[in-house]
Amino acid sequence: MDSLDLLAHPIRLRIVLTMGGARTLTTSQLCTRIPEASKATVYRHIDLLTSGGLLEVVEERRVRGAVERHYRLRQDRATISPETVSTLTPEDHRRAFTTAMTALLAEFTAYLARDEADPVADRVGYRQHALWLSPAELEELIGGLRAAIAPKLANEPGPGRTQYLLSPIHFPMEAPSPEPGAQAPRA
Repeated sequence: MDSLDLLAHPIRLRIVLTMGGARTLTTSQLCTRIPEASKATVYRHIDLLTSGGLLEVVEERRVRGAVERHYRLRQDRATISPETVSTLTPEDHRRAFTTAMTALLAEFTAYLARDEADPVADRVGYRQHALWLSPAELEELIGGLRAAIAPKLANEPGPGRTQYLLSPIHFPMEAPSPEPGAQAPRA
């Protein structure tokens, strides 16, 4: 199974997101983070991610007669290459987007279910903006977002840090306007 297939499931995507930042977690800890899924389901998805090379076992300990494994995300494997993206069909994009939105909704629901959830204090945001951009302006915007986000991806868990889920989404809402002086296409 390739990375795209592995990431195209809401539970597996949530496991990968949770493991970000060089975090090391056990299956038990992951089950706590995804309470709506059964332990058997989480174990099955961890097994798929491990056999697919996205997770690696970094430590094993005996705990009450059982082996407790500690997993870490292989960040280099948990991405979809630009080459793969360029081969995706509209249906592949629809499936990937649906998976991402399902995982996003599940994470937000889990956040709101926590007793200490405070959207104002936690600076929760879910604004949407409709922007008019030329192709060059879109590239500039994407470059600026990458420049702001990329250095933070290497952050590891630590005192005073909270893991945030950031989901930039952008797509054209309508066809581009014709250039001034260009003829409109005939119907």
